[in-house]
Amino acid sequence: MTTTASRPEVLRYTAFSTDPAGGNPAGVVLDARALDDGEMLAVAADLGYSESAFLTGPPEGLDDTEGRVGPEGLDAPEGLDGPEGRTYRIRYFSPKAEVPFCGHATVAAAVALAERLGPGPLLFATQAGQVPVDVTAEDDGTVRATLTSVEPYVEEVADADLAEALAALDWPAADLDPAFPPRIAYAGARHLVLAAATRARLADLAYDFARLEALMHRLDLTTVQLVWRESPTLFHVRDPFPVGGVVEDPATGAAAAAFGGYARELGLVPEDAVLTLRQGEDLGRPGELTVALRAGDPRVRVSGAGVRIG
Repeated sequence: MTTTASRPEVLRYTAFSTDPAGGNPAGVVLDARALDDGEMLAVAADLGYSESAFLTGPPEGLDDTEGRVGPEGLDAPEGLDGPEGRTYRIRYFSPKAEVPFCGHATVAAAVALAERLGPGPLLFATQAGQVPVDVTAEDDGTVRATLTSVEPYVEEVADADLAEALAALDWPAADLDPAFPPRIAYAGARHLVLAAATRARLADLAYDFARLEALMHRLDLTTVQLVWRESPTLFHVRDPFPVGGVVEDPATGAAAAAFGGYARELGLVPEDAVLTLRQGEDLGRPGELTVALRAGDPRVRVSGAGVRIG
């Protein structure tokens, strides 16, 4: 990987789209060993994307001799039993802060690695836990990554907190879909799930940035997952992300995983199901996320394509 004396190379990929102008862009640093926390944050802020991924610790022997990334001699993360030569520590930074898990930056990093290592399994050690990723290359050249989340959970949201969220969004309570109860859902990061009764309600998003940010900090939320159900397995979603310094996230893999766990736990979808989430259309950056639920496995799988920008 090309580096300067002061900063490693920063790659740019988009996730959940095959079009560089679609999906959610992320910065990817494949060898971030030389960067401290402040420098990672500065890279993320300079890029201005909702998140960027920073990798360290590939196993010993991953070198540049066969077009691979990273110098020799790096140790595998302790306590991990991942694929040899394909196991990494990964951290995620928004322009304002570190986040414990980010789905689209995971997909972006996995696609970047697959272009250098080839398709196959990867294992990322995140602050939220171990996240396996499987990368495939299709006949048309599309590279697709499937991440498996940590175990999800769902919790109630207090009436006062829900009222505050709706006030910050300027959404009347009557505009919510009563079939989808508001909940906080987690699959690596916490998200408040709110369902709109109509597509028009979802499309009309103009919220109080500071007010929603304050509530999200208090509840330790990463985004607010706004959803509208078009059909039994097709959803349109939007994700305000003021705590990251971004008005809206164009495609949110962590929230998609959390929503999958939420929908299954509340019996809104079958225990074994494949859901399609469309996101970014209202921003002019359309993307598609596939959420797979498997009977007997509490984890959620989120898939999407990725492609390099520029």
